[in-house]
Amino acid sequence: MDTERQEPFALHVAARDGKVSLFESLLKAESKLASRKDEDGRLAVHWAVSSNNPEMVQMLSQQRDFDPDVQDDMGWTPLMIAVSLRDGDAIAELLLRAGADCNVKNFNGQNALHFVASRNNLDMAKTLLGQDPPASARVRDKRGQYAIHRAAAIGSVPMVSLLLKHRSPLNATDDSGYTPLHHAVAEGHGKSLLNSSLGSRLIYARGCRRYCGGFNQGRRGS
Repeated sequence: MDTERQEPFALHVAARDGKVSLFESLLKAESKLASRKDEDGRLAVHWAVSSNNPEMVQMLSQQRDFDPDVQDDMGWTPLMIAVSLRDGDAIAELLLRAGADCNVKNFNGQNALHFVASRNNLDMAKTLLGQDPPASARVRDKRGQYAIHRAAAIGSVPMVSLLLKHRSPLNATDDSGYTPLHHAVAEGHGKSLLNSSLGSRLIYARGCRRYCGGFNQGRRGS
């Protein structure tokens, strides 16, 4: 198979389209195709993960020069993509076994835990926090938000509690001056957090009453 003449990114296309047999043939014929970055700034592994295909990712992980932390042009690693998928846990665990670093940050300053918190994937959060070294719950992105801001915004008390157990700040403000509770209130989840065992810790946060009142007035007036 003349892969050079056929298509410089044939492996990427096969990965994106989920064509496992073609992908395997291309990779065996010319393994260096896996190290090429396409017009979208991605390598074949990014497409294989995006298409949620563990078989392809496994093939790539067995390549001698496989880098589980390779970033695309937005700074996303394969692990970040995997944990953002609805059913990407199998691939995420495969990548972790291959040595993926859960603390790599993309160009927006987010690590994998931010995306896990957004999806309320408690099992994967426990997996990341159980790594050696563990995923850090103290990483702020370019908007000044920790993973806990995302967990609060979706009203996930279990995720917020888990992040707190792993040294996440509780009442830190983001670049807009909002704490996790502010985000919860803005998204209609304030009662869930305030009525939980975390309530007393949240409501006495610095300036919390004043800001929560402002949110409530804003919602009533909208």
